[in-house]
Amino acid sequence: MTSSGGLGGAIPDPSVRRLSAYLRHLENLAASGVKRVSSRQLAEYVKGGDAQVRRDLALFGQFGRRGVGYDVEDLIQVIRTILGTRAQWNVVVVGAGQLCQALLRYRGFKERGFALVGAFDTDPRKIGTQCGPVTIRHIDAMEDIIRKHEVRLAILTVPAQAAQQTAEKLAAAGIEGIMNFAGAGLSLPPHVHVSQVDLTAHLEQLSFLVSSTRAGQ
Repeated sequence: MTSSGGLGGAIPDPSVRRLSAYLRHLENLAASGVKRVSSRQLAEYVKGGDAQVRRDLALFGQFGRRGVGYDVEDLIQVIRTILGTRAQWNVVVVGAGQLCQALLRYRGFKERGFALVGAFDTDPRKIGTQCGPVTIRHIDAMEDIIRKHEVRLAILTVPAQAAQQTAEKLAAAGIEGIMNFAGAGLSLPPHVHVSQVDLTAHLEQLSFLVSSTRAGQ
């Protein structure tokens, strides 16, 4: 992920990723009725050290008490505030292939505060069809939808050769954050933040970990 300006420019990306992991674990604990959690318990979930948990949280303020730990519900609200997910974010998806359709049907977005308000493509066979909560529209309607719903986040699932041009259209329409599944790097203005998602890279990392473990047995 690239970031610039404001708070995001001063916070290391790994710390932000760990905050998301802490939040998932805290939400699971809350659902199980757990009221308090220690930094060590959070560290075990992300396979890190308790000192790292304390450093991550200290980037944003002082939370919890030594020897007592963190109030689970309070920390959930703190991290949601830090991540900006206490308010709803409207999101559009561009490129209505199979990945897009799987994303549109994923119920977890709404539960986490992200509302999918538009999906766009150029294939006439897809335009006008229903997918998840939205009707797929032609990409020419994208700018109007983005402005109407004050959308700031987009998910890009177009072919690699179309990624840069499409991302530029998104940025021009007011998008400030793009989750890029296109498999191609993007060159955009500094105020547009890009999270590159490479599923193959994740599989390669898993392959390395499994191979390393088996080699050590």
